[in-house]
Amino acid sequence: MATDRFVIIGGGPAGNTAASHAARLGAEVVLVESDIVGGTAHLRDCIPSKTMIATGGALTFAHRIAGMGLHHLEAEIDLAALRLRVEEIQRHLHDSVSQLLRSQGVRMIRGKGRLKGPHDVVVETDDGIEELSADAILLCTGSRARIPDWAEPDGERVLTTQQAYPPPELPSHLVVIGSGVTGVEFVHMFTSFGCKVTLIVSRQQVLPAKDPEVAAALENELLRRGVRLFKGARAESVRRSDEGVSVVCDDGRVARGSHALLAIGSIPNSEGLGLEDAGVEADRGGYVPINHHCQSNVAHIYAAGDLSGKLPLSSVASMQGRKVAEHVMGGHTRQHRHLDYEKAASAIFTEPEIADVGLAEAEAFAIGRKIRVTKVPFSANAKALINDQPRGFVKILSDPATGVVLGGSIVGRHAAELISVIALAVTCHLKVSDIVESVLVHPSLSESLADAAE
Repeated sequence: MATDRFVIIGGGPAGNTAASHAARLGAEVVLVESDIVGGTAHLRDCIPSKTMIATGGALTFAHRIAGMGLHHLEAEIDLAALRLRVEEIQRHLHDSVSQLLRSQGVRMIRGKGRLKGPHDVVVETDDGIEELSADAILLCTGSRARIPDWAEPDGERVLTTQQAYPPPELPSHLVVIGSGVTGVEFVHMFTSFGCKVTLIVSRQQVLPAKDPEVAAALENELLRRGVRLFKGARAESVRRSDEGVSVVCDDGRVARGSHALLAIGSIPNSEGLGLEDAGVEADRGGYVPINHHCQSNVAHIYAAGDLSGKLPLSSVASMQGRKVAEHVMGGHTRQHRHLDYEKAASAIFTEPEIADVGLAEAEAFAIGRKIRVTKVPFSANAKALINDQPRGFVKILSDPATGVVLGGSIVGRHAAELISVIALAVTCHLKVSDIVESVLVHPSLSESLADAAE
């Protein structure tokens, strides 16, 4: 379905990628964003967290520099300077995306958009109401932090994630509620800053959706850093006092600290979008179900990013945006590869870093699939020893009959970068022999990929 006017509500990774790609393909594109082009969750959550993690990593490196034949280097956190750095990076990324879209002829409207009908969008701006007609519409309004009724964030002692980039003051003892990706990244971040941390773990392992061996490697590092784990406990209230906070769990245990941080998931921004007015269906969670073209039940209305209920990753949202633009402009009638969510690589920016892609070992065993698992430790890698960071491993899963790479996990330095090789192999159905026979740089961490594929 080729289109003339394409209206996008939401300027995050899905929206700005769709706008840019559709404009290059010749569409008349209007992008509606109520806050910041680049995405509120992306630029005010993901990017700030990784910025602070990078600062914490530099601080950790400074503290262990003696292990590399240098004198110990004193370093301490400067919250004001860190806050300025976060804001400068946010501004730079926002400006870069905005300038690109303007250069491509995308019209950007600052305001809150909603559907008025199947082909009509109403935008509330500071100057009034503007109505737009569209041949195709993309909804990508993102998500926001889930706040339970038993917790009241105040921005001082009880914090949401966005209130901690950085917080008003450095916690002396932070209680993190939630042991998923966001929770463990915050634990890593604040222990790097020298804070004491208690982590509320509702299951029996951190990162409950991950490979148990990977989760165990991270747990060992958290324990080494002095993190206190409340396993099998669900928080049910947060009490604030003059001295700090108390997090009461359902098993009677109480975690006390100076601050508490909520990291217990997100909910989609689907309220007020006018879905009913356009006949667009949403599920009980507020997500808009989509098909493999990202179409809702109304064929010319698409959903992408967190709103679609698929993997909540900026990389996935961006690819969805690209695929939507191609479909809107008729690209699916030519060579077109659908987005395979099971082959999306993901990373967790802790120390050690964690990254994985494709089939997981536990998943393969659960479904009874025969696999070949090979693993090598970074302690056998020359570059890891040179970097004085030999912890972790590379694990590759392949089909024992064909040698085709099915998935992999990496725990260790630069895992987020190294996983791209395995992701490419999984996406392109490469064999382990293709990795083994690649002549890689020596010394490099990537050599462990070839070793694991052997």
